[in-house]
Amino acid sequence: MAVKPKVDKSARKQAKAAKRAEGRQRYKQIWQAFKMQRKEDKALIPWMLGVFLLSVVVVFGIGLIFGIQWLLLPLGIAIGILAAFSVFGRRVQRSVYNKADGQPGAAGWALDNLRGQWRITQAVAGTTQLDAVHRVIGRPGVILVGEGASHRVKGLLAQEKKRTARLIGKMPIYDITIGNEDGQVPLKMLQRHLAKLPRNITPAQMDTVESRLAALTARSAAMPKGPMPQGAKMRSVQRATRRR
Repeated sequence: MAVKPKVDKSARKQAKAAKRAEGRQRYKQIWQAFKMQRKEDKALIPWMLGVFLLSVVVVFGIGLIFGIQWLLLPLGIAIGILAAFSVFGRRVQRSVYNKADGQPGAAGWALDNLRGQWRITQAVAGTTQLDAVHRVIGRPGVILVGEGASHRVKGLLAQEKKRTARLIGKMPIYDITIGNEDGQVPLKMLQRHLAKLPRNITPAQMDTVESRLAALTARSAAMPKGPMPQGAKMRSVQRATRRR
């Protein structure tokens, strides 16, 4: 008969204490983000309350049809809370992107907050006017993301595309310019735009491309790491909201 190893009680207590501290910090982040968003977004609470009540009413109504409305009520409340938090997260995200839009480094900041398996290299090309081209490696291939004045970024993208093609051959290369003009991708739509690109290469090919492109010398454009408006720590807020 196997003997179960003794569990160190002090270590278990420390783990529980660390978990509680992490939970308190998470709730604190959510509450701070909520207070800041509420001051700027007067429609936040009506939207959250409306979505919550609608979810409860819908689930309760389904329960009425089958005569189990009171059994489904707790489920409706839980769904309503999740829906309200989802609305909160989306409105915070929209607010942050609206503040960042048009600021130098905004595209680089947005790329750092991408969800998914993307490999980002900041400012592989740039100018002293804070125009920049960032390189993204993903399943679609290589994506070059430019930000700044369109007439300057166009040349930067073309030059970087040629340099990249010399090393990766016929591997797909996409170029994107961040902005609100025709043919450009709005900052807030960057994640969605990248997600819509076709999957052309495998993870193993991504490794190969990354190692080849590491040979390119990045020319620093003295870019800031990205605009961070008040309350713009989106990754922390979104992660905390999802865990809640």
